[in-house]
Amino acid sequence: MEPVLQSVVVGAGQAGLSAAHHLLRLGLRPWEDVLVLDANAAPGGAWQHRWPSLTMTDVHGVAALPGAEPPVPSDRPARRVVPDYFARYEGSGGLPVLRPVRVTAVADATGTDADEGPGVLEVRAGGRRWLTRTLVNATGTWERPFVPHYPGAGTFAGRQLHTRDYRGAAELAGRHVVVVGGGASAVQLLAEVSEVATTTWMTRRRPVWRTTPFTPDEGRAAVALVERRVRQGLPPQSVVAVTGLALRPQEAAAAARGVYRREPVFVRLVPEGVVRADGSVLRADVVLWATGFRPDVGHLGPLHLRSAEGGIALDGTTAVRDPRVQLVGYGPSASTIGANRAGRTAALGVVRHLRALVAPHPEG
Repeated sequence: MEPVLQSVVVGAGQAGLSAAHHLLRLGLRPWEDVLVLDANAAPGGAWQHRWPSLTMTDVHGVAALPGAEPPVPSDRPARRVVPDYFARYEGSGGLPVLRPVRVTAVADATGTDADEGPGVLEVRAGGRRWLTRTLVNATGTWERPFVPHYPGAGTFAGRQLHTRDYRGAAELAGRHVVVVGGGASAVQLLAEVSEVATTTWMTRRRPVWRTTPFTPDEGRAAVALVERRVRQGLPPQSVVAVTGLALRPQEAAAAARGVYRREPVFVRLVPEGVVRADGSVLRADVVLWATGFRPDVGHLGPLHLRSAEGGIALDGTTAVRDPRVQLVGYGPSASTIGANRAGRTAALGVVRHLRALVAPHPEG
């Protein structure tokens, strides 16, 4: 008979490490009860894949993992600092992380050759599998870059890249770059790229600029809006979509150069560039898609968690359609601060479900 874990955490980014930490604090044993499966070969989650020029001064903040001081702002690359921070945290906390393991599917094990009793889940990764009573999904969004479809995309003779594949402005020097997207990444990359190339900024909607500091109350209100969508089973909306954009001091020079003059997004691509709505052609060498990411939850498909609205409805972090499953780093917890809070909530949800499994049932 195969061993059955109490919980498997999928993903070892901020949310996954936070969840694992709280599971151990609540009394579950590493390796025997809890296992963390991470697709990366080394610690650091998505941070290890960020572009080299992104420094700790540039990032919007890395929240402290539970019980640990956060990295401090500096000119060091975030792709080095944060993975080192995560690695130390894994080691000092004795977190049971197994890597590299890319989970391909999570299914109900009941009625299969892996059947170990009612309510057991089977976690598959290639030819390997683990059985568990609960699952904490913390796979984030990095593996699901979103590029919208526009007519003629296949005919464009220049280069197209997503922020996921961006490695620095130097490779775009001397080109004309069209940056598409209305989020914080677009603002940051425009400042950087415009120092060595000419740029055009295009967004579907007019950006909403913030001129005042973002207060904690406003932050909580913004997160509440995202949570409301998730409770309704709607696809998650980014927090920045409801907070607006703010220019940081390092982007002030770009603003003075007029970099943030926005145009509506083109209607199609042609070999030499992009076509505006009025029919005029803007010549371009590069289209840089700063169009965000989507939740990486395809491996949960066998559990049929999605609602008719296209998202996964959550009660806190618990999947409404399957209380064995907790989602962190999804929707309102897709930020470092939100991920920490969600990690604790998910761990409590796991323990609550496990206790319900052994609670005596009233007779009759």
